[in-house]
Amino acid sequence: MNNVQNQAPTLDVVFSKPTKNDGASMWELVSKSTLDTNSPYKYLLMSEYFSDTCVVAKENNQVVGFITAFIPPKKPDAIFVWQIGVDASQRGKGIASRMLHYLLTSEACETVKFVEATITPDNKASQSLFQKLARDFNTEITSSEFFTEDVFPGDEHEEELKFVVGPINK
Repeated sequence: MNNVQNQAPTLDVVFSKPTKNDGASMWELVSKSTLDTNSPYKYLLMSEYFSDTCVVAKENNQVVGFITAFIPPKKPDAIFVWQIGVDASQRGKGIASRMLHYLLTSEACETVKFVEATITPDNKASQSLFQKLARDFNTEITSSEFFTEDVFPGDEHEEELKFVVGPINK
């Protein structure tokens, strides 16, 4: 099963750990999307210091998808997925789901039993992605209040619910 999960949906898409040279492309992908845009520095840092827990999907050596994630220091059995981005040209091909599987079967996630993420209530696509992950691993998914609107500066950010998938048996 791991061999199938680590293969891209088409022969042209390859998954790997990002390098600092991928950070700018990750930021550019986000800047063309509806995702929250973080500074370019964040993508460089994630690619350099957290590459073991991040993924890039490339087609013809161009970044067409990515995951930024990390293992929280106080939760070594969990991975927190910060952001998933997929280029518009690749949507609907299962790349986000396949990147999650690739990440979870990586050496860095050997002891990971839970996948955590925060998702806004109106982001049904991300909620569906994590519900599919729970189905794929035949496990539970829960959601709870986490970052309410009042903790964000200004009044432009919707609340973020915390989703937890697990326990995951690989």
